[in-house]
Amino acid sequence: MSYITYSGYGYSKRICKDVTTWFLNKFLPRHKIEVEILHRGLRREGVYGYCDTVGESYRPREFLIELNTYMDEELYIQTLLHELVHLRQWVKGSLRFRYGKLCYSKEPVEKYDYWHQPHEVEAREQEETLYYDYLHRHWDRTVPEDILSRIQYVKYVPPQKVAHPFPNRLMEAV
Repeated sequence: MSYITYSGYGYSKRICKDVTTWFLNKFLPRHKIEVEILHRGLRREGVYGYCDTVGESYRPREFLIELNTYMDEELYIQTLLHELVHLRQWVKGSLRFRYGKLCYSKEPVEKYDYWHQPHEVEAREQEETLYYDYLHRHWDRTVPEDILSRIQYVKYVPPQKVAHPFPNRLMEAV
């Protein structure tokens, strides 16, 4: 069983809980994960969100996701899903610290600029697809056919559509 706590201001508790519960039940149903989602002003830092481990970085199961307040619903859900993809990367072990460096699949990400870091590329590729999957399947909302056909073949989301055009805080801490 996973535990989700959320706090802060300027967000919808219902959407936060629904999106996080849907993601964890769909992608990490057998894991015991604790997720704290903190909503606060991140405008000064110039970001929409962060996902960090709490406590141990080896096989982490406790996470802190920080999200900027007052985003529109679509951007909020996509940003939360982007950060949840990072959470899944940590849980599955593809994202981890090795020898004091942040690595994705055993390769240090510091070799790349932010836009080309493999864990960020994967999260950007999945955030829009997950967004429409969440809307279409979870809420049974009608998603226009042209969007569904485009999403089925998405291999790369161009940087203009990405929710996170800012440096990775984990890289600054390393």
